[in-house]
Amino acid sequence: MDLFRKLPFLRKTPSVAVIRLSGAIGMPGRGSLHAVGLAPVLDRAFAKGKPAAVALQINSPGGSPVQSSLIGAQIRRLAEDKNIPVIAFVEDVAASGGYWLAAAADEIYCDDSSLVGSIGVISSGFGAHVFLARQGIERRVYTAGESKSMMDPFRPEKEEDVARLKALLDGIHQNFISHVQTRRGPKLSTTEKLFTGHVWLGSRAQELGLVDGIGHLEPVLKERFGDKVKFRRYGPKRSFWSRMGANMTQDVLAGIEERAEFARFGM
Repeated sequence: MDLFRKLPFLRKTPSVAVIRLSGAIGMPGRGSLHAVGLAPVLDRAFAKGKPAAVALQINSPGGSPVQSSLIGAQIRRLAEDKNIPVIAFVEDVAASGGYWLAAAADEIYCDDSSLVGSIGVISSGFGAHVFLARQGIERRVYTAGESKSMMDPFRPEKEEDVARLKALLDGIHQNFISHVQTRRGPKLSTTEKLFTGHVWLGSRAQELGLVDGIGHLEPVLKERFGDKVKFRRYGPKRSFWSRMGANMTQDVLAGIEERAEFARFGM
């Protein structure tokens, strides 16, 4: 049996499944990353052809913490069920939820100029109560439950609402920290504050243990699995109506919102 395995024409060429995770996470519009839409993509990538590894090609400024967690958890379940290593490759940015996805991998590589980190939580809005008052417009809201209209942008901000919101954000932040510490463990620096929401360039991120090395997808994987390794690429499929331009208004608005997320990192 060992003799047959050594015969060149019987050797199986290794393959790597490449999943592209590009865009904001959990936002409306067809370009955003959602757990439901990605589930069949992840299933195919881990199952088809028994890949030697699964590579995540990540370029995301973040987004919904829940969708980030759901996607990351699905990656871990499949990796452990199939016993397949997962390697993440960061392009321009893996920040906030984008880094959550990267941390779901067993190893993380990035470019020298990649932006990595932003381990924090943000909530933003606006206040329009002064404008309404100047225009002589009265806001009328009726609720059952004193906290039902928390952080209403058309009413003056309340200290108790702000305190309640900060408590929620702190809880989500702790979940994020726990995920990174569980996945990266002893690799993380103990001398630098890593969970302040700050981002770092690739080489500094490597020094801090946020990534394992500087490298690009094909060279790293060819060095590991040989020059003849096959890359099978997977990504969300667009519906017929999406390809025909349906829901154009929603997509434009979602694109603006996603662009704003990337703009936070100078992109």
